[in-house]
Amino acid sequence: MKTLNTFWATFLIFFIVVTISVPQKAKACDVCGCGVGSYYLGILPNFNKRFIGLRYNQNRLITHLGPNGNRTPNSADETYRTMELWGAWNFGERWRMMAIVPYSFNERTIGNQGLETGSKNGLGDVVLMGHYKLFDNMSTTRNSKLLVQSLWIGGGVKAPTGAYDRSEQSSAEMGAPNTFQLGTATTDFLINAAYDIRLMDLGLNINATYKINTENKHDYRYANKLAVNGLVYYKFNIQDKIRLSPNAGILYETQPKDVLYNRFDVAQSGGNSAMGIVGLEANMGRISIGGNFQAPINQNLADGRIEAKSRIMTHVSFSF
Repeated sequence: MKTLNTFWATFLIFFIVVTISVPQKAKACDVCGCGVGSYYLGILPNFNKRFIGLRYNQNRLITHLGPNGNRTPNSADETYRTMELWGAWNFGERWRMMAIVPYSFNERTIGNQGLETGSKNGLGDVVLMGHYKLFDNMSTTRNSKLLVQSLWIGGGVKAPTGAYDRSEQSSAEMGAPNTFQLGTATTDFLINAAYDIRLMDLGLNINATYKINTENKHDYRYANKLAVNGLVYYKFNIQDKIRLSPNAGILYETQPKDVLYNRFDVAQSGGNSAMGIVGLEANMGRISIGGNFQAPINQNLADGRIEAKSRIMTHVSFSF
């Protein structure tokens, strides 16, 4: 009971500090389809059997840019805040199940006056994933340094639990982006692989996810998406009670254009982006806290008609 009380007290302090300290414009988006969630995993919290926790994402992008990427009177700022209940459960030595349940708060303003013109709050699309550990090797090098490697592969399904606004699609049919959604109204599939290699306290984590999207009942199909990230980290032990893992790396995302009626490309969709990542993970027994900041390095979204800004993600979890 004391550990649980410590967990929730830590979470409240952490969440309040992050919410206050992060500028409201430090938000961004997936390469496309910002309103329908992100499946970035990164470095998972340390746990042996199972964990449950909360993640908070703040994202923003600018749409309806001019042909040269300049703002126009019709340019829109789309802001996405998502709280996710997430967790994982290991079965035996090689199997793992993971679930992500998002709740989103979307806002959109149009023009230079900064007046709010639309908002959507509600449950997003729930994700369930399963993983199998191909190997987990531990060995020593010639100079007696510990080398640890592991590889997980798996897949998952995204359920159509989030609301889908048909009027946004109508705008997309006229050339606008179809990003301001809570869900996609589709059952989609994910393929994932996570590789980790660590020499003593210095490690490299590589995570790749490919999302296969289907067509919804309104004849709209979000494009399939590939996301790959690599993070270099170092583990510091503080009096054998706290383990800190600062990390840095790159996230690359790419997808072709969305498709309408199985034949027409959606003009303001598709593209690729590279984001630089700086983060910190902290483990205190059963409690794990972490976060990262992602800044655009290079991007070409919707042929320059969409611009993604910086992103931030924080989380707190409890293993049991």
